[in-house]
Amino acid sequence: MDDQAEYSDVLIIGAGISGLGAAYRIHERNPHLEYTILERRERIGGTWDLFRYPGIRSDSDIFTLSLPFEPWTRPENVADGGDIRDYLTDAARHHGMDRHIRFGTHVTSAEWDSGTDTWTLRTQTSDGSAKLYRGRFVFFGTGYYDYDQPYRPEIPGLEDFGGEVVHPQFWPESLDHAGKRVVVIGSGATAISLVPALAKTAAHVTMLQRSPTYMMSMARVDPMVQAIRKVLPRRLAHNVVRARNAAFSVLSYFMFRKAPKFGRWLVRNRTIAALPKGYDVDVHFKPRYDPWDQRMCLVLDHDLFDLIGDGRAEVVTDHVDHVDATGIVLRSGTRLDADLIVTATGLQLQALGGVTLAVDGEEIAPTDRFVYKEYLLEDVPNMAWCIGYTNASWTLRADMTARAVAKLLAYMNSRGYTHAYPHLGAVPMQEKPTFDLEAGYVKRAPHALPKSGVRRPWNVRHNYVLDLVDHRFDRIEESMVFGRAPAQSAPKPPRNEIAGAPR
Repeated sequence: MDDQAEYSDVLIIGAGISGLGAAYRIHERNPHLEYTILERRERIGGTWDLFRYPGIRSDSDIFTLSLPFEPWTRPENVADGGDIRDYLTDAARHHGMDRHIRFGTHVTSAEWDSGTDTWTLRTQTSDGSAKLYRGRFVFFGTGYYDYDQPYRPEIPGLEDFGGEVVHPQFWPESLDHAGKRVVVIGSGATAISLVPALAKTAAHVTMLQRSPTYMMSMARVDPMVQAIRKVLPRRLAHNVVRARNAAFSVLSYFMFRKAPKFGRWLVRNRTIAALPKGYDVDVHFKPRYDPWDQRMCLVLDHDLFDLIGDGRAEVVTDHVDHVDATGIVLRSGTRLDADLIVTATGLQLQALGGVTLAVDGEEIAPTDRFVYKEYLLEDVPNMAWCIGYTNASWTLRADMTARAVAKLLAYMNSRGYTHAYPHLGAVPMQEKPTFDLEAGYVKRAPHALPKSGVRRPWNVRHNYVLDLVDHRFDRIEESMVFGRAPAQSAPKPPRNEIAGAPR
């Protein structure tokens, strides 16, 4: 055992929604366990600290996206990215989780040793030094995409453009778009939130899309939510609104999937009503696929539609032929003059934050392992990961995952087990995609995430109601292997600098 390694019972990677939620639930049920959060960045927030482009906001309601144990107090039903980051920072401080965070700590590898039943995490700190962390259990709250490499398709001639080219994942703080002609390439959630923000000061904004996306408008401030909050105590109101919004999300998704023709008609009808009379809705706002084959995008307070009506923004549906010094030439022959090009072209999927994983000296590929109950990996001891829903707020499943991990740790402690892992064995299992979307970032990398089976407990579902039932009646021993490290090699961890601190 390396005496220089800092020891904690639980090591949590990531100080975003997933990591903070895990820290709270694990400590809530297992107050005797020490935990440390390893955060690569210098601030709390994860996604909500990385993305800083104009208009960054949630694409689902904040009451289901927020932490269940920390009520959202602002009036918005849909929140801006900066406000979400501030909320997470306050939540971490309120519950003492901030004292357990090691900022500027990039985890590069995680190595399991069956002789001591511990993980060793190798990290690189922001000052360039290396440091080791050791622990009994590791929780990955690292999200599902690559923080370093967004998706950048080959665009002919882009290097010849005389203006600026930026990707939303790395938005320069000094960039001034005021008075400029801006072309945003893409029509996903990022583009739809970015265009209205840019249009406030830009000369003109064009959203260039290859094909239309489903969009539905939602009020930034929901009158019903405000009414509930006026008559109920804060925490109760938060829980009621959270349940109400989750139910609406589940029911609307069910309706769109079971009655796609009605769903297409409904979206088209509402879009026609929101746009100027005579606007060619079927060219720019009629997708070729059914609702929720890809994630549906959210328009706030009709902002995008209103900008189109005012002439401050437009949607162009075409393909890029090439870029020259002053703009974009389309396959149709149309030209879009631009001073600034924004490539809102999407994300790259990545499992476990790109951390190299090894068990007893043998490197393993997480993408070769099946997922168990949506949070453990086949034959990988004492390790959990967090993956959210494609059709609802990330936190709805993240909180269930955190509770499940807390329950597993309590079960292991009560019986003296030092390791646990799910085992499929020789049972045949058909594979299906972990993400059930036809979105570009999923189709580009169908094997970038751990595998989902087709039957429980190896099936990654995107069904909040069924997951609630399963978690409520979970049999923790199902397909699990439990055991103890040899007594002579069991680690005797030193008290670290935060041992005994209030959490």
